[in-house]
Amino acid sequence: MRTPASISKHPIHPMLIVFPIGLWIFSLACDLIRLAGGSSDAWTTVAFYSMVGGLIGALCAAVPGFIDLLYYKGGAPPVKKIALTHMAINLTAVVLYAINIWLRASGPGGMGTGLSVPVLLSIIGVALIFVSGWLGGQMVHVYGVGVEGRE
Repeated sequence: MRTPASISKHPIHPMLIVFPIGLWIFSLACDLIRLAGGSSDAWTTVAFYSMVGGLIGALCAAVPGFIDLLYYKGGAPPVKKIALTHMAINLTAVVLYAINIWLRASGPGGMGTGLSVPVLLSIIGVALIFVSGWLGGQMVHVYGVGVEGRE
């Protein structure tokens, strides 16, 4: 599939998604280390800034992803539905992370020692991006979306 959101025939969206995925998973890992007894508030700080970087990365990846969605014309009938579901799940994760960042930025300095709402939002967010990533993989590996010569 040729799309305006490509560089040298390579779609940009898959190049960019690794950043929010990696940063959000790392953010959750930092939260879990802190909950497991990490002795420094640095884990909370790193989790926060990783989350912010992931949100910025997700918004940057969303632009070429949306262009790909608008441009896509062919393929099997379920592909458009999968793509719309993929987008909806990603947007839900972005909203959850925006709320999470707001809660962390406006709340008290520490998140305490127990499982908090921000950590629960991170767990839900990571679960959502796993599902969304699986759907993205379905589009590429099963239906050939974005693979030169497959559509």
